[in-house]
Amino acid sequence: MDQLLHHTAGLPEIALSPGEAVVREGEAGGGLWVLVSGVLQVSKGGTVINSISKPGAAIGEISLLLDSPFSATVAASTPCVVRHAVDGRAFLMSDPAIMRLIAQGLAERLHFVTTYLADLKNQYGDSPGLAMVSHVLGQLAHRQGPVASPGSAREPNPDY
Repeated sequence: MDQLLHHTAGLPEIALSPGEAVVREGEAGGGLWVLVSGVLQVSKGGTVINSISKPGAAIGEISLLLDSPFSATVAASTPCVVRHAVDGRAFLMSDPAIMRLIAQGLAERLHFVTTYLADLKNQYGDSPGLAMVSHVLGQLAHRQGPVASPGSAREPNPDY
């Protein structure tokens, strides 16, 4: 992702204080942000799901590529600096190398998630509540359908 920092060197930089949001789940947007320094916290539905500390990490790319609202809230958990392309779509289209770097970052994340789900299946596949792992892996492996819609149909308070 150092290469993405190279490609974004001319973009304006924004300093963020802890707690300040880059994007908010459900809001529309068209920008793309790239982390220069600091740590960002990712939350979905109010639950923290990840942190981002790798310089060159992109924020907002999923929304741009799917033409959908932001799928998570990303906020600074330490003082941060991000670079901002106001018209993220135009920025992505400005250089095939940028689009390749974004695709590579998404592929790395997908690989991590599918590996994690496979590990869950191997370790706990017979446990109540985890039987859906095989289904999720199958869906990820063969996903060619319509645009995904965010949300969950699972029971919010399961018995397990």
